[in-house]
Amino acid sequence: MNARRLVLQIARAAIVVTLVLLAIHSLPRLTAQERKSPANAAAPAATQQSIPTKNMLTAFRDGGLMMYPLAGCSFALRVFVFERFISLRRGRVIPRPFVRRFLEQLREGQLDREKALKLCQENNSPIAQVFAGAVKKWGRMSVEVEQAILDAGERVNNQLRRYLRLMNGISQVAPLLGLLGTVLGMIASFNGISETTGASGQREMLAGGIAQALISTAAGMLVAIPALTAYLFFVGRVDTLVTEIDALGQDLVELIAADTDGRTARRKAA
Repeated sequence: MNARRLVLQIARAAIVVTLVLLAIHSLPRLTAQERKSPANAAAPAATQQSIPTKNMLTAFRDGGLMMYPLAGCSFALRVFVFERFISLRRGRVIPRPFVRRFLEQLREGQLDREKALKLCQENNSPIAQVFAGAVKKWGRMSVEVEQAILDAGERVNNQLRRYLRLMNGISQVAPLLGLLGTVLGMIASFNGISETTGASGQREMLAGGIAQALISTAAGMLVAIPALTAYLFFVGRVDTLVTEIDALGQDLVELIAADTDGRTARRKAA
């Protein structure tokens, strides 16, 4: 629940940041001549023709309208990557003290069905949810216990893979948004050329459109590459955790199933 509240708070912050960026984008931009003071008006021509430098905000504004959905994708990616880093910690998914104590107590015959189920419900970690599904079949045949573990493991697997589809979607949508910004920039450039007379004006319009197209394309790649990397990383992490959960579930089957080799804990079936 805390993770969900954190995600909601960050989402609200993302909306506020987007509104601020939209307000900044709507402000009129000063030309190079307007930004110069009267004292600089008499500067040499060589100084006036120096190569301009741009900061990130200026580049963002020059990238066109597609920069805003790309910025939203980037912010959402950071939020859910941070959330998955917290949720997929090994100590949260498979708390070793709980697992070790739970299995040891079963081997020593210190737990019956009700006590074991209560411990699993109190812990409520993903591995505890799988154990709880198996404990509900306490004393049944090993096939039934294993099926209960598979069913509970499938639900846990879906929980662990939450938001991974979103990361994969961002990795696929972001390049398309960048490409759309490229197309829009080129369309605007050629429309401006068709309405402008004079070679100098046409060159400026063409350069501006190409710059917008390149910035949008680069922004799409800068969002898509981390998204795909994060998706692959978390998929591998989830697979590793699920494999370990399955192995621990098999240990539990040997302790509580009716057709195993006469463990002490199995004889305490309720």
